[in-house]
Order: sequence, then structure tokens, then C-alpha cells
Amino acid sequence: MSDQTSPICSAKGCRTPAVWVLAWNNPKLHAPERRKTWLACEEHREHLSQFLGVRGFLKDVVTLAAWESAESPRDPRSAGPAGDPS
Repeated sequence: MSDQTSPICSAKGCRTPAVWVLAWNNPKLHAPERRKTWLACEEHREHLSQFLGVRGFLKDVVTLAAWESAESPRDPRSAGPAGDPS
């Protein structure tokens, strides 16, 4: 992928290519099996994980490469911006 089409970090204002996928759901809004995604660069992985974790939303953290190679159909490029856990 070229830099122009590479997924970028979901942290507000960050334009760094994503390395991690943070899979999450809000149990008050989503079915237990539903997974929404945020993308993270190395610098923001811990911060975004903590943000989701303290709310009880974080379900999994995997590398973008592993997420993309998984058999289930998922599109991490549809990740929402940080601060919008709906």
C-alpha cells in the first residue's frame, strides 16, 4: 500500500500510519459479538487502549497485519476517530 492509502492512527490529529487494531464495543449499545475498531500507531496504542479499557470497552489489541489476514471480513479503515466511542 502507498502512504496515501495506508490506514492511519485514530488518535486525534495523528496522521501516522497505523500498526495496531484496537477492537472494542460498548456493551450498552452493541451486541456482545460486535467489534468496532480504532487504529493506533506505536505512540498512541497505549493511550487509546487505556481510554477504551477504563470504560470496559476494549476487547482485543492485535497488529494491523494480523487483523487484515484474519479470515473474518473486517475493514479497519472504517475505524472512527478517537473520542467517539459510539
